[in-house]
Amino acid sequence: MCIRDRFKSISQKPGTYKDKGLDFYKFSVNFPFQTPVPMLYYLLNAKKLKTREQLMEERRKQDLTAEADGIIEGRNAVIEALRAGEPIDKIYLQKGETDKTLGHIASKARAAGVVVVEADKRKLDAMSRTHAHQGVIALAAVREYVSVESILQAAQDKGEAPLLVVCDEISDPHNLGAIIRTAECAGAHGVIIPKRRSAGLTAVVAKTSAGAVAHVPVARVPNIPALLKDLKKQGVWVFGTAADGTTSLYDADLKGPAAIVIGSEGDGMTRLAAENCDFLVSIPMRGKLNSLNASAAAAILLYEAVRQRLG
Repeated sequence: MCIRDRFKSISQKPGTYKDKGLDFYKFSVNFPFQTPVPMLYYLLNAKKLKTREQLMEERRKQDLTAEADGIIEGRNAVIEALRAGEPIDKIYLQKGETDKTLGHIASKARAAGVVVVEADKRKLDAMSRTHAHQGVIALAAVREYVSVESILQAAQDKGEAPLLVVCDEISDPHNLGAIIRTAECAGAHGVIIPKRRSAGLTAVVAKTSAGAVAHVPVARVPNIPALLKDLKKQGVWVFGTAADGTTSLYDADLKGPAAIVIGSEGDGMTRLAAENCDFLVSIPMRGKLNSLNASAAAAILLYEAVRQRLG
């Protein structure tokens, strides 16, 4: 007789699992060879099973983690955040979903100037902390973005030559946070990032910056090459970082109005961004490797600018 048939014949007898619940546990101990599969599973996995209170506590911790990371999950939660006017950095919608509620979220977000990105379910599942995202996840911004004009005006009000950091598709939030931290320490007047293909002012960036996001104005623009052209028209010299740059770091004149462009760690600056730089600066490398972390490269150029301006 197979296990399934044995369980069926036993479980239908009076005084067994179906009739007396836990009493059958005593019965099964006395007759271990007739223990049905569900009871065997329970006995083997009793230590792994969790109480309702344990499950609720785990869910509460997941919610707190999501809140700490600035993640807003679920349709109602995202709609309420938009309705309340909370600063939102970016909204991810599940690709291929045709639900009207998600369409409403997308239109409301775009009307508020929030970047909307389509992502597959696998990415949303990986981002989710509560495992109940319902096809939409929003990343809350820790502070509002400013305009490039306000950054330049702040430098002018201080009587200082503008020192800007332009991040060209820095997608790693830890790199962006480290760059913002260094920019604050070096006295840069602001950081500029693109709307797409870039990390934003999320909780992870704020944490990595060690609070510097509260002091460094950050602007977000739709197009980096167009920004660089506009900065040059306003008298700002644009210095791009490149391993094959023709200008050595220590030959670059960073005393005047300057924008330092930092490319992504993997690919460096985009082609159009590089073409709109006045100078392509290379950092001397004396080891076996030929590149630096993006935030490390930013720190070296920023503090060379500080050295020149102090001298």
